Amino acid sequence: MTTVRFSQGFSLGQPNNKAFNLAVLALGVLLVKALWFSASAVVPQLAEVWELSASQRAWLTMSVQLGFVAGALVSAFLNLADRFDLTRMLVASALLATLSNALIAILDTDYDTAIVLRFVTGFGIAGVYPPGMKLVATWCEKDRGFGIGLLVGALTLGASLPHLLNAMPASAGMPPWPTVLEGASWLALAGAVLIAAFFKPGPFLTGRAPFDWRHALDALRHRPTRLANFGYLGHMWELYAMWAWVPLFLIASYEQTGWSTASARFAGFATVAAGSIGALLAGIYADRFGRTLVTTISLVVSGACCVVAGLLFEYPLALTALCLIWGFAVVADSAQFSAAVSELADSRYVGTALTVQTSMGFLLTVVTILLIPLILDAVGWRYVFLLLAPGPAFGVWAMLSLRRLPEAKRLASGNR
Repeated sequence: MTTVRFSQGFSLGQPNNKAFNLAVLALGVLLVKALWFSASAVVPQLAEVWELSASQRAWLTMSVQLGFVAGALVSAFLNLADRFDLTRMLVASALLATLSNALIAILDTDYDTAIVLRFVTGFGIAGVYPPGMKLVATWCEKDRGFGIGLLVGALTLGASLPHLLNAMPASAGMPPWPTVLEGASWLALAGAVLIAAFFKPGPFLTGRAPFDWRHALDALRHRPTRLANFGYLGHMWELYAMWAWVPLFLIASYEQTGWSTASARFAGFATVAAGSIGALLAGIYADRFGRTLVTTISLVVSGACCVVAGLLFEYPLALTALCLIWGFAVVADSAQFSAAVSELADSRYVGTALTVQTSMGFLLTVVTILLIPLILDAVGWRYVFLLLAPGPAFGVWAMLSLRRLPEAKRLASGNR
């Protein structure tokens, strides 16, 4: 393995400084991630304009997930994240996602065309998230959990931005849906330009690996990596369904009890945004006390919230407090699964390993995003989130199993 090292000790603001480059990358990815829920956030408006069914509303999010999976699989089997310039790949992918998302508003399109464009948006984002994690690893070695936690925290805050845009005051109560999509697209364009102009990879950049599609299968063949991925899959069973439907759950709770709908939209934004703090703190503590420990605690807390949330539907204040805790915990573990894979996988193909991990996870999210509205019609908001609880339970089993393996000593500089 060839490692290129740059000199250290630059002050903040210089191009080879670690803090400067991590800040640029995190802010850029934060802005790009605003694309993800830009259509999901305006489901109330689109449902009225396009007369959408429950499953059609779900497809506004699922199309992005499937596009992401398609892009990630292409990248994984071609080893793109380990063979080409990562920064250029990330910026080009971000621009593709930005353009496809903006076209929905610019063309004032119909539902079917919007689904196709949302698929392309997800395809583009697949070239942003996994390469972004590998770029973090070029700057972070012993503090990799913190570094990837910073990135995931930025992604989480970015995912919440469309809910904030949709909560902005408007004369008719809610802004027109094209305004939210256009706003998210402008933010993403700014993020792509920021990374292109200012970001440089760090001193732990590995040399480009030769093409070998078989490394895409290591995620399941190597037991320690497989268990880390199983933990991630349990986490993803819950995460995106929670992000997609809890903001609407809060709106339903607030409306039924006569509370302000605008306040409900702000509560939805705060619920998703709280995860940015969770991801950052979990990264700090996982580097100190162990990846399997922190992920297990996070999974237990978020799993408990799946069980309790529906019981608080008629109590919006208590429900909001619980959802903030849920939002904090549900994504706190996310970066640590990726950090674990980067430490357990073949160092030459870390980009491929991370891409395979995310492709499997995002494919699984399609199931729960679709099931929630279908089960909602049968059981109502009180019981629908029980569907998500088995994911965290499975994740706890996987991480405790990984903790018992001798290979777990490779995690977080020996902190299991």
